[in-house]
Amino acid sequence: MSQYSLLFFVLSLAVCLGALPVRSEDNVLDTIKEATRQYASGDYTAAAANLDYAAQLVRQQKSERMKAMLPEPLSGWQGKEASAQALGAAILGGGVTVSREYQKETSTVAIEIVSDSPVLQSVLMMLNSPMFAGAGGGKLETVKGQRAVLKYDNEKKSGELFVVVASRFVVTVKGRPATKEELLAYGEAIDYQILEKN
Repeated sequence: MSQYSLLFFVLSLAVCLGALPVRSEDNVLDTIKEATRQYASGDYTAAAANLDYAAQLVRQQKSERMKAMLPEPLSGWQGKEASAQALGAAILGGGVTVSREYQKETSTVAIEIVSDSPVLQSVLMMLNSPMFAGAGGGKLETVKGQRAVLKYDNEKKSGELFVVVASRFVVTVKGRPATKEELLAYGEAIDYQILEKN
């Protein structure tokens, strides 16, 4: 990727995330401006480093906003604090992941939302192909209008629900042990329309 293309990518990413309020502790725009100055002066190494830094700051802001997409515990459940991780392109191609764990007596359900990662393409291929999903022991489901695959082991009382959102996000709901109904209930608890806007 050329230096100009990298600059264009970061600026586009910032625009796509919406007009974020500029605060004293938010130096994304300042970092991009500095990178632009360095690029204009021919200091490509410093410009690239600053663009990488700005992109990581944007991913961190997105991850914090995505944490709000994780649902509150369902009735009778307790929820742990949500966590977020924003990886740079050097690590598995980058991406944003948020997750939260819920418990009820001996049952545990974990929700994970992943976006902006090249690794998602293989997952999306599986979820978008009924034959591929079925070969892996999955059953096609529809969760609030979203394509999904449910894999469940009746003997172990554990399973995974994968939901594709806008071809950009993969939501995974894992339960060990948990019933199919509990997995689907947590899948239904997510507001996918709001998630699509992030």
